[in-house]
Amino acid sequence: MNSPAKSVTRDDGHPLFTNSKQTELQKYPKKPTVSPTLAELLMHVDDAQNSPVDHRAVEIGYGCSSLPSSNPFFLCFNNLTYSIKVRKKLGSIPFCGKNSDETESNGINTKILLNEISGEAHEGEIMAVLGASGSGKSTLIDALANRIAKDSLKGTLTLNGEVLESKLLRVISAYVMQDDLLFPMLTVEETLMFSAEFRLPRSLSKSKKKARVQALIDQLGLRSAAKTVIGDEGHRGVSGGERRRVSIGIDIIHDPIVLFLDEPTSGLDSTSAFMVVKVLQRIAQSGSIVIMSIHQPSYRILSLLDRLIFLSHGNTVFAGSPGMLPSFFAEFGHPIPENENKTEFALDLIRELEETPGGTKSLVEFNKSWQARKNQRNGYSMRSNLSLKDAISASISKGKLVSGATNDSNPTASVPTFANPLWIEMMVIAKRSMRNSRRMPELFGIRLGAVVITGIILATMFWKLDNSPKGVQERLGFFAFAMSTTFYTCAEAIPVFLQERYIFMRETAYNAYRRSSYVLAHSLISIPSLVILSMAFAAITFWAVGLAGGLSGFFFFFLTIFASFWAGSSFVTFLSGIVSHVMLGFTVVVAVLAYFLLFSGFFISRNRIPLYWIWFHYISLVKYPYEAVLQNEFDDPTKCFVRGVQIFDNTPLGEVPLSVKLKLLQSMSGVLGANITGSTCVTTGKDLLVQQGITDIKKWNCLWIIIAWGFFFRILFYFTLLLGSKNKRK
Repeated sequence: MNSPAKSVTRDDGHPLFTNSKQTELQKYPKKPTVSPTLAELLMHVDDAQNSPVDHRAVEIGYGCSSLPSSNPFFLCFNNLTYSIKVRKKLGSIPFCGKNSDETESNGINTKILLNEISGEAHEGEIMAVLGASGSGKSTLIDALANRIAKDSLKGTLTLNGEVLESKLLRVISAYVMQDDLLFPMLTVEETLMFSAEFRLPRSLSKSKKKARVQALIDQLGLRSAAKTVIGDEGHRGVSGGERRRVSIGIDIIHDPIVLFLDEPTSGLDSTSAFMVVKVLQRIAQSGSIVIMSIHQPSYRILSLLDRLIFLSHGNTVFAGSPGMLPSFFAEFGHPIPENENKTEFALDLIRELEETPGGTKSLVEFNKSWQARKNQRNGYSMRSNLSLKDAISASISKGKLVSGATNDSNPTASVPTFANPLWIEMMVIAKRSMRNSRRMPELFGIRLGAVVITGIILATMFWKLDNSPKGVQERLGFFAFAMSTTFYTCAEAIPVFLQERYIFMRETAYNAYRRSSYVLAHSLISIPSLVILSMAFAAITFWAVGLAGGLSGFFFFFLTIFASFWAGSSFVTFLSGIVSHVMLGFTVVVAVLAYFLLFSGFFISRNRIPLYWIWFHYISLVKYPYEAVLQNEFDDPTKCFVRGVQIFDNTPLGEVPLSVKLKLLQSMSGVLGANITGSTCVTTGKDLLVQQGITDIKKWNCLWIIIAWGFFFRILFYFTLLLGSKNKRK
């Protein structure tokens, strides 16, 4: 009798598979040695880098395959085709010919960037895409990583024989950009820890997250640089190779199944480049599929690669293992000389063929026939022995996809879209931003200094204004300048998001956090600094200028200044999401704020603004704080601002003797039928508000409108991020 199958369990005693899945798995042979996942490395950190691995690439031919493979994950892509429309340049000469990868229709050229590219990659292996600049390396990586719009890309992409949905791919994969996009003032360890807090679930304890980060630091070879800041042009930090490994580390913290890298060795010396690829080999051996583009690998790097795809103008000219290069080019009639770098020879030959009239067409056709002959000789092809559902379940059981994945019958549902709830993401984003800002205090210091200096200048310029007609005009000028200044000082927020834009796009592209979390977190952390700036400005100017209202008046003045800073920073933040260049952003902000001041009601009252411009008056951000502080100052029935003879001030009669002014008042009293003396109140604060056209909105309503404008621009900023950071080619 056959004895019943024993349940296979993990180290924690929980079953790895159900009995039915286990019986199914026993049909297939196991690998002699299973490479540990990063989660398993955590249990044996000391042995993590010396774990034995069985690392061999099995040649299966061209395109996707169907023979059972012992590798749980098997990525296959068939006939990937991608082209773009290029308008014909003026002055182009038709008879000069055109590239073989371009077709022309109605004056618009169609440039083919990928032309029926096929291949496959296995867990535990590194597949490298090679070719000269413009050959389509990065385009192929983008196509595999779902960074090209679905309508523009033709062909199929499958994982374990099942079509790979965009939502699932974003969760089980990671993409490392060519540029190292990191916060300069965070250390290596802090950078990886923040990535762990984003990508690892709340259910994982703080100590386990730290243990994962420490194991990853050892795996990346960054132990000596763990406490060193990343650095930038103005701050000394880690080396270029270490920066690149940190960039890789932040995207693999959750132990993804598939890792895409766009030229990870670009700009590095040979030693640093080798160390980066060596790290990628360890990542692959820990149970991942690694696919990368590389320009020209050295001999040592070539020994670490398992599969190669050579491209030329979007066409495949070779697909196979490095060991098959000599036989391939020998059969093509260009044998590789002994002791010569095989990839350098291949790339040089491809470049030479590209310069010939026929291009690489002969090599492309030879590759197709060579692949067909190889498949016919082998007589078989390969496929994964596990369905996608079972493979993901097995990976989760072994510790992969630790970003909150659970065993589920639906592979798409088994991994959540985001690892953490919104409030956790907000806390992590706020903590990271505050730590980075705290290490660059000069940024806030400069802004605070500008506000303080402006306040001191205004306080000394408008020192202790009286209640005369001239004092009224000076108050109006002070309020207009003060309110517009609060908006202009917000322009410094433009570079903040522009510097973080590509970090944000990289992190949100693969669901590190929600866009709404980013908007909310940055809105909240901006409030303390705005409170400090508002309090400093209000405290310096209110009593020095001699504004009315006492303590309650000061409190409202402070709230108005704060609301103005809030609305201004929200407006500038929204603009930074639209413009892509700092100088362009500053130009737009200065121009728009100038228009806001023009239509605020200071230069021309609301009653005299032409009807076709009145709409701009109501969308002016300066209008509402300006009207609010005017009402706070003048809306007092007990105060008088023009008495008796003061009505002649600011007129030619202002220079005549006082006795003459009193006689004029007597004459006016007789005509008007009212007794007007030298001390009679002629104009109150309410009269001034009517003269300025400030009668339709009360001061507290103005305050709420300013705050509402701030929220409105934050919402617009969110939609700008939602629509403008898709990070996909069209």
